Amino acid sequence: MGRGPSIEGRKNAEDARRGKIFTKLIREITVAARQGADPSANARLRIAIDKALSSNMSKDTIERAVKRGSGADGADNMQELRYEGYGPSGVALIIDTMTDNPVRTVADVRHALGKHGGNLGTSGSVAFQFARVGEIVVDTSAEGAEDRVLELALDAGADDVQAEAGQSTVLCAPDQFEAVKKALVDAGIEPVSADVVMRPENRVAVTGDAAETMADLLEWLDELDDVQDVYHNATLPQ
Repeated sequence: MGRGPSIEGRKNAEDARRGKIFTKLIREITVAARQGADPSANARLRIAIDKALSSNMSKDTIERAVKRGSGADGADNMQELRYEGYGPSGVALIIDTMTDNPVRTVADVRHALGKHGGNLGTSGSVAFQFARVGEIVVDTSAEGAEDRVLELALDAGADDVQAEAGQSTVLCAPDQFEAVKKALVDAGIEPVSADVVMRPENRVAVTGDAAETMADLLEWLDELDDVQDVYHNATLPQ
């Protein structure tokens, strides 16, 4: 009779996954710190640090990344590059990367798309289908939670709150993101996730083999060291 993965094997896999997440968070902090090492005056850096802290990154690690990005701890040669393209069934994709080797990165992204029936597009080919918005997801499964979040968020400057399956997604302009998040946190509502993202204006349903291919593509892209974030307009089966 076969046995499942050992406890040690599962721990190693989890450690690897955690390490990959930390690497991406450190890159984001490093690049954000170029605009200033003071998080009180640098909104992007504040958001990056909050994400790192919520992932249990140590303050020492965060401080080192800030120093590196601000130039106080050696040069940083990371570049931010955005790729636009298409996945299976014509799904629109925005792929944000940070890299010290653009030739390698574009080759990796192109290969991933090509393996899954997609292709790279030109700059601007799909970006018009997305809007940059603050997106805060909170658990509203408790009785009365949806109404409370709706009231708090709108009073704080949110544009919309969408509730579904025990969660509410609060949407706001990027410059309102921190005020809205603070209002929720101050009321004792800790977000499941909170970030400024590229959100599709409309979504397309993808099912069957195409959905499996799309899910595999997203996993493939997530495994690429240089890829920071991937946004798409597909609605996939649960």
